Amino acid sequence: EAESWIASGAFIGPGVTIGRGCVIGANSVVTRDMPEWMVCAGNPCRAIKPRKIKQIDSH
Repeated sequence: EAESWIASGAFIGPGVTIGRGCVIGANSVVTRDMPEWMVCAGNPCRAIKPRKIKQIDSH
């Protein structure tokens, strides 16, 4: 989804959706959908904490 960040080395499995504004940590293994506006990491990847910024300035 829009405004998401995926760090290097992360594996995103087939058919998995990364929610809007979600951040995926380095070397994470994502095998299921991740929620919006969360910081997620690990093997297997899980939601760690909510992001503090819910709107990104496009300027």
